[in-house]
Amino acid sequence: MRADRLLTLLLLLQNRGRLTARQLAAELGVSLRTVYRDIDALSAAGVPVYADRGPDGGYRLLDGWRTRLTGLTTGEAHTLFLTGMPGPATELGLGADLATAQLKLLAALPPDLRTRAERIRERFHLDTRGWFHHPDHTPHLATAAQAVWDRRRIHIRYQRWRHPHEVTRTLDPLGLVLKAGRWYLIAHADDRTRTYRVARILDLTVLPDHFTPPDGFDLAAYWQDWAERFETDSYRDTATVRLSPRGRERAQHLLPPVMARAACDETATPDPDGWTTVTIPTESIRHAITEFLKLGADVEVLDPPGLRRTLAATAHALARLYPPPPDQP
Repeated sequence: MRADRLLTLLLLLQNRGRLTARQLAAELGVSLRTVYRDIDALSAAGVPVYADRGPDGGYRLLDGWRTRLTGLTTGEAHTLFLTGMPGPATELGLGADLATAQLKLLAALPPDLRTRAERIRERFHLDTRGWFHHPDHTPHLATAAQAVWDRRRIHIRYQRWRHPHEVTRTLDPLGLVLKAGRWYLIAHADDRTRTYRVARILDLTVLPDHFTPPDGFDLAAYWQDWAERFETDSYRDTATVRLSPRGRERAQHLLPPVMARAACDETATPDPDGWTTVTIPTESIRHAITEFLKLGADVEVLDPPGLRRTLAATAHALARLYPPPPDQP
């Protein structure tokens, strides 16, 4: 609706300051001509919108002018209460602030929206942790979060997998990401941006000097790109396997998501016995052995030969430990 778009345009100018017509068009998903018409409509309604000329120009509101109209819709009010995550907020040291903010928001809402928001909070709960995982011990999380907020450089002692296992780093902390119950610190050093698991930070000292983030850095875009590359790089090998119908069903619940998606490939054609042959990405032979053993006799590894031999040796070793019961051949 045009009224919603005009309100969004007004709030964009109020919250971000000067914006060009092209920036506004991109934010609103409309044409430049529509932006020009909407600006004229705001001016006609008495909103003091001004156009600055020149290469650094754009549209802006009169200095000091602000609207008190927020126009929260029912859906928007619901969404605000669905985004409240008391667990992560408490880990960041913001639990009390979150509770206070929700109380203030409830008090500011009209009675009808307040009732609906309370129902949302009573009937829906977001749990960001994965199943069967103990929460990470992150004693330095709140300090790291404060350094991120203040743009203060930090010095850390960090435990990693490869040798040397303990290293020290001086970092520019750019942001924090919560992924499946685990916190990650995104930081810049030596002209590179890297990802650090907060639980592996052994010591953290906030330094007195401030820093400026790299030009154009976007935390959400960085994380999406890094996560995709991490997933791809982790599963560099593949295994060709046969899966029984029961094996395909169990794979959805027992294998990691990347492997499970490949195991349940809908394009695979079952053989007369109902078994399907699929190619599954794996991290390594040792990793693949652990994962495929979860499926027992519902999976047969065909390739690579090294993986098949290792799995066969493991199966024979298990058979020696667990001979068949006396009542079975």
